[in-house]
Amino acid sequence: MRKIILLYLISLPIFSFSQSAKEKGLATINKESAQAYIGFLASDAIEGREAGRQGGRIAGEYIRSVLQDMGLKPLNENSYFQPFEAYSPERQKRVRYSVHPDSIAKYKNLPAFRKLRMRNILGCIEGRNKEDYIIVGAHYDHLGMDEALDGDKIYNGADDNASGVSAVLQIAKAFLLSGEKPGRTIIFAFWDGEELGLLGSENFMQTCPFVSQIKGYLNFDMIGRNNDESRPKHVVYFYTEAYPVFGDWLKSDIITYNLQLEPDYRPWDKPIGGSDNASFAKRDIPVIWYHTDGHPDYHQPGDHADKINWDKLVYITKSAYLNLWNLANAKTY
Repeated sequence: MRKIILLYLISLPIFSFSQSAKEKGLATINKESAQAYIGFLASDAIEGREAGRQGGRIAGEYIRSVLQDMGLKPLNENSYFQPFEAYSPERQKRVRYSVHPDSIAKYKNLPAFRKLRMRNILGCIEGRNKEDYIIVGAHYDHLGMDEALDGDKIYNGADDNASGVSAVLQIAKAFLLSGEKPGRTIIFAFWDGEELGLLGSENFMQTCPFVSQIKGYLNFDMIGRNNDESRPKHVVYFYTEAYPVFGDWLKSDIITYNLQLEPDYRPWDKPIGGSDNASFAKRDIPVIWYHTDGHPDYHQPGDHADKINWDKLVYITKSAYLNLWNLANAKTY
């Protein structure tokens, strides 16, 4: 048995950074920060963060201010925002918004069409190898509000997806506070328009000049609830099947760092369903995606912050930080 364990440890990737730097960043991830981020983003004051509406714009300004305060540089020199537009026919046609240039050209020729202005938010930490990129992302939009609803009219979206946004924010801060420059450049992305059809991440990929240099994408979408209250440590861990080491990393980190998670490992040949991971997977970029499964408040006004499993959210954020450390620093995987 000792020989087997030794061989396994030898097979793990060797990194050039000290463990203390990694663990220094890991120690900064905490419940209090998660509660602060989600508490604001899921508050009634911003009316459900609907893409292209006032609540969504306020949410975007909040995320920008947090990134600026922690000292994360914008990806684009002058702004954290990547504005874009999406179009559809007038609403009686019941056709979803699109950011594809061919669809936009077609809709603009209609007698009436709809247009939404949205904004991705993009920060980065430059790597020692500036030519390779890792992206970690979560969508920040949700469903807004419905004045015709009886009772609670606001779709607060605490789990979907303020929980994912909180993870990206904490991981960005952890990397900054680790004191080490990553091997690859890391982009921290907050996507707009996911609920309307993955619009923000798709627009980013359509316009990105370095798609071939993106070496991996780490996604969060709904990581804060219990699908089954008898299994409070449950989390689904999707990853590109061609990269089995992604599963090995999590298994090892759970033991090493005593992470209280019970993952459902789901290797997937091309994980193109469900969330913004699809915009990357369909372009053959390796993906890791954390998700805690559905629950009765999915896309309902009852998705409130007081129902979040804070301990699980923090453990998922820590495990993902460790994933990202590997993605950014491993020579091969």
